[in-house]
Amino acid sequence: MLESVYERGVAQEFRTFGLRFEEQAAVPICYKGTNLDCGYRIDFVVEGELVVELRSVERIIPIHHAQMLTYLQLMQLRQGFLINFNVQRLVDGVKSFLL
Repeated sequence: MLESVYERGVAQEFRTFGLRFEEQAAVPICYKGTNLDCGYRIDFVVEGELVVELRSVERIIPIHHAQMLTYLQLMQLRQGFLINFNVQRLVDGVKSFLL
């Protein structure tokens, strides 16, 4: 399935549990004092503290890890989850990040 389908399902789960979240959160990029809209978007920022990125890929590759670390640094957040839904058992597709 497409990542967008999983995104809608995850958003519904967040609502069910009463969590505050921002979907497709813009990532602020500041260059020489000017905010740039570079089009970077995070799938979810949950409770203002947790980055959640969803994938549906054959395997997670280093660029996915780099993207998560970049998002955490730019958002000045400490924790993130990278979740790949293209696995037999979902637990095998979850990678936690902590800065």
